[in-house]
Amino acid sequence: MLRVFRARLGVSFLFALFFFSSVSAQTPAASTAILREIHVEGLKTLPEAQIVALTGLQQGSQVGKADLQTAADRLLQSGMFAKVNYKYDTRAEELTLTFQLQEAPRVPVYFDNLPWFSDSELNDAIRAKLSFFDGTLPEAGAALDQAADAVNALLASRQLKVTVEHQLIANPIGDGNVQEFHVQDVSFAIATVEFGDPSLSSSPVVRQALSAVQGKPYSRMTIDLFLAEQVRPLYLQRGYLRVKLGPPQIRLTGNPNQTLPEQLPIFVPVATGGLYHWKEPQWSGNSVLSSITLSNELGLKPGDVANGMQIEAGWDRAREEYGHRGYLDAKIDPVVSYDDQAHTVSYAVTVAEGAQYHYNTMVLTGLSLDAERLLLQKWPTEAGAIFDKAIFEQFLIKLESHPAEIFGELPLHYDTVGHWLRTDPAKQSVDVLLDFK
Repeated sequence: MLRVFRARLGVSFLFALFFFSSVSAQTPAASTAILREIHVEGLKTLPEAQIVALTGLQQGSQVGKADLQTAADRLLQSGMFAKVNYKYDTRAEELTLTFQLQEAPRVPVYFDNLPWFSDSELNDAIRAKLSFFDGTLPEAGAALDQAADAVNALLASRQLKVTVEHQLIANPIGDGNVQEFHVQDVSFAIATVEFGDPSLSSSPVVRQALSAVQGKPYSRMTIDLFLAEQVRPLYLQRGYLRVKLGPPQIRLTGNPNQTLPEQLPIFVPVATGGLYHWKEPQWSGNSVLSSITLSNELGLKPGDVANGMQIEAGWDRAREEYGHRGYLDAKIDPVVSYDDQAHTVSYAVTVAEGAQYHYNTMVLTGLSLDAERLLLQKWPTEAGAIFDKAIFEQFLIKLESHPAEIFGELPLHYDTVGHWLRTDPAKQSVDVLLDFK
């Protein structure tokens, strides 16, 4: 007999079937059976044995309908799975159970201001409680709370009277989100920052930027943002595209068990990697703009030092060139390839140009009728014309910085201008929406 139950987040679970039936029609229906086997389908990263452990079920135990539902609920509430279904097959008095799972997205863990422990110590504490922990956790759910409990237990083992909190935030040094762990009301400060590359300490740019970090409350995020925004560009400009900065370390001398000082010296390891030179990119999917035109936007010739900052700005200029021609949805996707023997970097760039948009109308809110009339007179694009995003952005600058060029001496009472483009791909038209506040 094959039975299927489904459990989904936010949906009530309805169970109206008889649970087990006996071999003999004359024997009354049994309410439990021996759990002979547990299987899991749909896993991509998590081992089956660890999922079975999460269910709380034991092979060989006597289980009923409520036990199976409790196990499914436990998996769903862990946050590790977006969907949890299960089915079972009964033979005689034994049951084979199969969970059908869809894993939920997970994000990296980021430890902000826990200076008493290294990342490895914190990771080990979480892994001791959650055997499947690999440096990532779901965005919500019981597994996340259990990870926080593990860190709190580690803090308590050192008699530290602080409590760790967690929140989902944008990755300060990369794409996507991270699950940040931090504590409140810590009095530590960043005393100094030294680097594995001595040339940084003598750089006027770095010395000036350090004033924004030294003396501030200790925070890994503060240090990582400083490295990403102030230090990394110095290497990228010189062609060190794979430079590795950090992770930052607290460098103390003396008894390692002593109480931490309030002023913490920070050391940042630096691995510059190789210096790369530019190799012509390969474009695909482009028809409106030629590969030569797009390559010229990057401003680099084959053999040039691969200035990483210039490369990133070049992708933006290529996108802006499409916007200048009305292709507001154009997407440029560069995929990098490093040749460590030739010391070159190349890109395979896929372009999705999308529709070309024409200007339709403007919707204004927050202005008087006289101000609306003046603005529409100065708007440079006629209905039906190709929409030039660059002209639109120049017009916004005038509205925000030089309103007299549009409104003359007319009294105005706005501080900000909200602006949106409402596109209609089917009609290939775009409306401009401006909200004055």
